[in-house]
Amino acid sequence: VVVVDVNADNGEATVDAMRTAGGAATFVRADVANTADVAAMAQTAMDTYGDIDILYNNAAVQLHFQDARAHELSEEIWDRTYGINIRGVWLCCKYVIPSMLRRGGGTIINVASPTGLFGLAPTYTAYSSSKGAVFALTRVMAVDYAPDKIRVNALVPGATETPLTKELFADQATRQSLLDATPLGRLGQAEDVVGLALFLAADDSAYCTGGIYTVDGGLTAV
Repeated sequence: VVVVDVNADNGEATVDAMRTAGGAATFVRADVANTADVAAMAQTAMDTYGDIDILYNNAAVQLHFQDARAHELSEEIWDRTYGINIRGVWLCCKYVIPSMLRRGGGTIINVASPTGLFGLAPTYTAYSSSKGAVFALTRVMAVDYAPDKIRVNALVPGATETPLTKELFADQATRQSLLDATPLGRLGQAEDVVGLALFLAADDSAYCTGGIYTVDGGLTAV
């Protein structure tokens, strides 16, 4: 496994945990919005382990208190959000897919968000639309690369407690509104996402491509 993060401390900690559990892991520091970083990341992965069979696009940014309605949103926040949330996904695919083509197939999992499926106002213009773009990219790539035995799916966690959402969920009104909107009545944990991620990565999902798979406590069913 190659762990990629812009935060070296977080990335190294993840690698240490995986090695302690008996896995083989390598850390590469990279900004997924930076072409040179992504190209180097893909090359390091191939140099270390050979051709790549699974790509898990999980990097994202959610600038909760700087996102805004369209006419109030700054170009800086728009560009930063799209740079990571959609350009980053595309760049990782661009530099990893040639390796998958060489090996005769692979699977790509693009992590998206329920906010890309419905309008969440008034402060998610950049984030929601960037995640909607992830769905579109997932579908077109699924069709484009099906003949090459490369499967592409979107994994959609609901309101999940992670370092990215810590600041947002600290606001009790926001936290309660999410709890009220989630039929299972609780926020998700990273562990809730693992089973679906493993399914999409494994041969068990060999007939699945172009799909949008939610793990959201029923949020999008309401």
